[in-house]
Amino acid sequence: MSTVSLKGLSRWLRRGPWEVTTMALIGVGLLMLMQPWSIEIYGYSFVVLLAGVAGYSIAVKLPQE
Repeated sequence: MSTVSLKGLSRWLRRGPWEVTTMALIGVGLLMLMQPWSIEIYGYSFVVLLAGVAGYSIAVKLPQE
C-alpha cells in the first residue's frame, strides 16, 4: 500500500469518531426499546443495541490517532 492510502485509512480508523457513533447507536437503541407507540420499532431495538455494543467493543481497540 502506498503512504497516501495508509493515511486515508488511518483517518477512518481513529477511535474518537467511532466511539461517539456507537454510543449514539446504543442511545437510539435504548430509546427504541422504551418507546410505547410502535411494536416494529421495539422489535428492532435489540438489533440496534447489539450493533452498538459490538461496534463499541471494536472501537475501543482502535488507535487514538
